[in-house]
Amino acid sequence: MNWKILIATFVVLAVILSGCTEPASDDTEVEKGEVVIGSKLFQESYILAHMAGIMLEEAGYEVDVKEGLGGTFVNYEGLKQGSIDVYVEYTGTAYSQILEEPALEVWDPEVVYQKAEEGLKEDGVLVVSNLGFEDAYALAVKKQWAEENNVVAISDLENHASDLIIGTDPEFALREDGLPRISSLYGFEFKEVKPTVATLMYEAIKLDEVDVISAYTTDTRNELFDLTILEDDMNALPPYDAIVVMSAEFAEANPDAVTALEKLNGQIDTETMRGLNYQFDVDKREAEDIARDFLIETGLIESELAEE
Repeated sequence: MNWKILIATFVVLAVILSGCTEPASDDTEVEKGEVVIGSKLFQESYILAHMAGIMLEEAGYEVDVKEGLGGTFVNYEGLKQGSIDVYVEYTGTAYSQILEEPALEVWDPEVVYQKAEEGLKEDGVLVVSNLGFEDAYALAVKKQWAEENNVVAISDLENHASDLIIGTDPEFALREDGLPRISSLYGFEFKEVKPTVATLMYEAIKLDEVDVISAYTTDTRNELFDLTILEDDMNALPPYDAIVVMSAEFAEANPDAVTALEKLNGQIDTETMRGLNYQFDVDKREAEDIARDFLIETGLIESELAEE
């Protein structure tokens, strides 16, 4: 009889051990869960959203990238309401538009970053990574026109603005740190304002449908379309350092996600971002492929081939 008792004991122990180990794996899967990443309406935001997504996939999360979700407030409200967990913002936008801080007499990138970080934290949003580059707003005109009219700075547009059509992205025409501030500070109005998505804005100046655009300083189409970026000689526009933001609630529940995205800190300089945008605009590569290749090249993730 002893051997029967012994076998029964082993069976019970096996069941107990099985019950202890298998659910632990399932719990880990549940704990990681899904991360939803938003993006704005231009190529750079697509690329960076996928970059964050791939880093989180590597950390074991299931990722859903909402490419081209919307503008600043669509993404920010999504973050606050929990429909997205992460997106890439810019310090000047956070400072002036989200937090509605007053314009500084002299724009200092460090002050803007600090104020943005502090203000967002108070609003339940954390800056988890400072990517290392600035993508600023700027006014741009065709180089030939600029040379013919001796225009090198925004103030030089004063005698021409009433005859010029400006194309802008959907936000720049209305937001306080955009065209309204330029009009107020420089004291002139354009003949007409045509807001549209970034791709169509650049195509419009290429085809002479507009004369000026609200360009992005990391956009390679500035060079491709032979545009001149005008000096902001009255310091109207704030600095726009790229930052990864995450809801504080999600961050607290997912420290591994924070750790994964912290690895992107300082990894992208301005020239690198221009190169990544070039791959999207000129080489017509997919944003996710561009992001993955960059992460492999920088050693932040391993190549799938290397893993095989």
